[in-house]
Formats: sequence, structure tokens, C-alpha cells
Amino acid sequence: MSERPELSIVMPCLDEEDTIGICIEKAKRAMRDAGINGEVIVADNGSQDQSIEIAKSLGAKIIGVQDRGYGAALMGGIQEASGKFLIMGDCDDSYDFLEITKFVTELRKGSELVQGCRLPRGGGKVLPNAMPFLHRWFGNPFLSWLVRRMFRIPIHDVYCGMRGFTRDLYNRLDLRSPGMEFATEMIIKSGLYNASMSQVPITLHPDGRKQHGPHLRTFRDGWRTLRLFLIFSPRWTFFRPGIALLLTAALGYSLALPQVKIFGAAIDIHTLLVSSLLALVGWQAILLAVFSKLFAAREKMMPPHPRLENLSVERMMGLGLVFIAIGSFIIGGIWLKWWSSNFGSLDYPQTMRWLIPGVTSTAVGFQTIMGALMIGVLKMHPKK
Repeated sequence: MSERPELSIVMPCLDEEDTIGICIEKAKRAMRDAGINGEVIVADNGSQDQSIEIAKSLGAKIIGVQDRGYGAALMGGIQEASGKFLIMGDCDDSYDFLEITKFVTELRKGSELVQGCRLPRGGGKVLPNAMPFLHRWFGNPFLSWLVRRMFRIPIHDVYCGMRGFTRDLYNRLDLRSPGMEFATEMIIKSGLYNASMSQVPITLHPDGRKQHGPHLRTFRDGWRTLRLFLIFSPRWTFFRPGIALLLTAALGYSLALPQVKIFGAAIDIHTLLVSSLLALVGWQAILLAVFSKLFAAREKMMPPHPRLENLSVERMMGLGLVFIAIGSFIIGGIWLKWWSSNFGSLDYPQTMRWLIPGVTSTAVGFQTIMGALMIGVLKMHPKK
């Protein structure tokens, strides 16, 4: 083909001789019937069987990828693809490449990411024995729900490996996951970067391979996906738990300082001490949320947060000094009381009721000042 292909279909491959031929034939037939100028790229991840020979005989472009992993193979294949639009899909014959015209249609309409949906909720269909029970009824629905809840992304099948996307979007996302979580990272970052998204229903067929089973590992890859959610959502991982801890600490303080009794139980300095612990941990979690957002923006893992980019190191240090001053004032008052009693015994319940808040305020102030300096480090962007 003399002109640049409109579409590149990228298939990651690792010992797929049972099914790679039928997948390539279906992809070529679909493009030929629809008049699509396209290419088929097989990203080989170290196959030891006849997969490469079969792919070559059918006119596919072979890209050898040394780094192991599903995501690594796809990134290697996509890097060498020429198309304006790209479609990725496994070559185990579970995805029907005759359905690629659905994706191309949506891409031509302007969608930057077109996600296939195998689940009935999104109009898809799962044929008998095509998806393990745990994946179909628990893992996939739960993780897809988390994506919609945590990132507000309208995707009903986060694990579907058949999807289309534009070259421009792929370059913008700067994807990095070498494993199975690559596909999930693409969805999350598409949401974070406000990409236009749509989904199309597809049918999932039983795996056609006979030489070996699926490369997906249920619990290992499920945990990697969940871990990715936490990494890309500092709000859910750090900020909201931190706010919850601070609110709980404030409640404890409001009950312990005036020695409120609830059903005969005295809420006293022990509650105050535990509340101080929650306050310290909660404030640390909020600082970690700020650090992670700034670092992720610096490394282009997610878009910058305008308020955090304008956060003043000096103002944060000033806030820390205010907390230290309050704590020092309280501690100083207790010391003066001790001095006035010729350094004798103090009323333990009364002095500790104020000493604990004083120590806590001082510790929060120190955390804030150190956090401000760390923010200053993170805002020192490297030279381009």
C-alpha cells in the first residue's frame, strides 16, 4: 500500500498457533469487505511454536517484542503501527475480528476510545463456556463498577481486550503498564484526560486454543488492576480516608475534652489519645494525596490539578508554624503550672487533657512544614 493505512489491528501473540490464522483471516476479510485500508500487526512476545510462520504466510506484519508481558507486547506492536486508528484484540479467537467495523464507525464519528463490551448490561453477549464464572459474575462487574465509581468513566466491561483508539490519544496517554493491567490503565487515563469515549456490544466466544490455557491469572491480575485503581486515584486512596480519620478525631475531641458521658461511660483522656493518633494519621494521608498528585502530574501520569499547582510552599510552612505555636503555647502553660508547684506532682487527668492536644498540634505543625518542603521538591520540574 502506497498510502498510509487508516487502520492498524494489533494482536499480542505468545504461542497462539491454534488460532492466530483464523484471527488474521477474519481481520483481513472484515477490512476488505468494508473497504478499509488497513494492516494486521502481530506483536510476538517470544513464541516457540508455529505462530510466526502462520502469521507471515497470511501477510501480517511481525514485530518481535523482547520485554515480556501483555502490555509490553501491545506497546511494541502499537509503536510500529502506521494507522490513524488502532484496534487491539487477543488472537485466541475469543474476539470476532469480523466485528471491527463497529469500532471503525465510532472512531470515524469522533470517539477517541471505543471499548468493546461483552457483558449484557452493555448490550454484549457471552457464549457458554467463554468466560470463567468468577470473571463473569464477580471480578469483571465489580472492577467495572469501581471504574465508573472512582473515575466516572461510562465503561461496563473494563477487562474487554478488544477496543479501538486513535493514534493521537495513545500518544497523549503515555501508557506504562507491561502486564495485563495495560488495558485498564488505558481506560483510566482516557477518563483522566477527558477523552471522548464510547462502547460497542460484541460477542465473546470460547477460547479456541488447544495447546495451552489463557494467559490471564484471576487473582494476580485482579489485584494488579485494583492496585492500578488505587495508584491513579489519590482522592480515594489517601484524601478521603484522611478526611474520614480527621472527622473521627474531631468527634473524639469534642466528646473527650468536656468529659461527656454516654450510657454511663466516661469519654476521657484515653479517647483523646486515640483521637490524636487518628488526627496525625489522617493529616499524613492528606499530605500523601497532595504528594502523589503533584508527582503524577510531574511524571505525566495524569493531568495536573490547578489548585495544587498553585499551592504556595511558604503559606503551608506558615500554617505549620501556626500549629506549632498553638501546641507550644499549650505545652508552655502546662510547664508553667508545673513550675509554680515547684516541679511537684500535677493533676494527671487535667494536665494530660491539655497536654495531648498540645503535643498533637505541634506534631501536625512539624508534619505540615516538612510536607511543604517536600511539595517544593516535587514542584521543581526537571529540565526538558
